[in-house]
Amino acid sequence: MSELLTITTENFEDEVLNSDVPVLIDFWAIWCAPCKLIAPIVEDMAKEYAGKLKVGKCDVDSNQAIALQYGIRSIPTVLIFKDGKVKEQIIGAVPKHHIADKVKSVLS
Repeated sequence: MSELLTITTENFEDEVLNSDVPVLIDFWAIWCAPCKLIAPIVEDMAKEYAGKLKVGKCDVDSNQAIALQYGIRSIPTVLIFKDGKVKEQIIGAVPKHHIADKVKSVLS
């Protein structure tokens, strides 16, 4: 479960809403420079929390319905879901420890 998932409109319900473990999603776009800054952090989270947390990326340009549904107005935005509901939201390029703290709070 340590691979980075590609979250799309087609798999969102199965991979996120119906997941039996919490899910971290990085909402991003190819043209977004700050998104590139947190990409390695998101990849690290997938490795560090393998088996405890699903980690995925959702391209807002290709999956506008999901971005609209969750009110994504600026990117990068990271949402952490548990039991099909958003438990944490992080907006902007933040340090790794900030994301890790939010992950830990959801996992505890």
